[in-house]
Amino acid sequence: MSVLLLTHRACLDHDPGPYHPECPDRLRAVLRALDAEEFSGVIRGEAPRATVEQLCRVHPRNYVEAILAIRPEPDDRVALDADTLMSWGSAEAALRAAGAACAAVDAVMGGQARRAFCAVRPPGHHAEPARPMGFCLFSNAAVAARHAQAAHGIARAAVVDFDVHHGNGTQAVAETDATLFYGSSHQWPLYPGTGDPRERGVAGNVVNATLPPGADGEAFRAAWRERILPALDAFAPGLLVVSAGFDAHARDPLAQLRVREADFAWLTAELCAVAERHCRGRVVSLLEGGYDLEALGASAAAHLRTLLRA
Repeated sequence: MSVLLLTHRACLDHDPGPYHPECPDRLRAVLRALDAEEFSGVIRGEAPRATVEQLCRVHPRNYVEAILAIRPEPDDRVALDADTLMSWGSAEAALRAAGAACAAVDAVMGGQARRAFCAVRPPGHHAEPARPMGFCLFSNAAVAARHAQAAHGIARAAVVDFDVHHGNGTQAVAETDATLFYGSSHQWPLYPGTGDPRERGVAGNVVNATLPPGADGEAFRAAWRERILPALDAFAPGLLVVSAGFDAHARDPLAQLRVREADFAWLTAELCAVAERHCRGRVVSLLEGGYDLEALGASAAAHLRTLLRA
């Protein structure tokens, strides 16, 4: 079985405005990189819309309805906070991004693919249950984990996050539920200011590994090798969801880590090995951050290449 790549044209129609780092060109850069001949064996599909039921496993219904009701005129935008804006295409893009997460779960749980990568936007790991923030509207990774539990009977689902920013939204869902695991490496100090290693969840099911500005790939690998991967192994998930943010890259303008493509590939291989031990290799990966277009494309390619070969 191969790897499923899910995306949708609507994800390009989310336009936070000129000079905003979370721009449509991010997804274009990823899709260009993944159009190479080496990825010809990848199964490609269109992301469906998430259902309200799927979204409401994480978000209150009134929140979901309020976000979906925001449909500005084509030349207008609505600011939800200083960083998070919605354009005329944002609600549809957010539905497709969360829908890709659920469809990817269905595919790997149903045996149509062994692993899946969702090349979608807006990202999701900062969106809390009742609060959009940090460019994020719906908590895509948490929605995927909850869908795996509700639709496929997975008892224990894990989300791991290597975005340079801490996924406060995903942690907000996991930290009160011992059936979920959340592990994150992230720069500290940095937005959003959460993710202290002392934040451990209700049953030690949250593991945060902080990295100082300037930390390189070896420090990144050590954080995972020594802290997060052993805890993930001990949790023994029935499905592994990955928040794949590539803004820890040395070229990224929004942070100061010094991670390279080879480090992302190393971690992807390690995560696939955990999945082989505990959940028949089933991995669902979702695009999060990454704001240098060249580094983002190359890093996403390294990630998908490893999902294919590991």
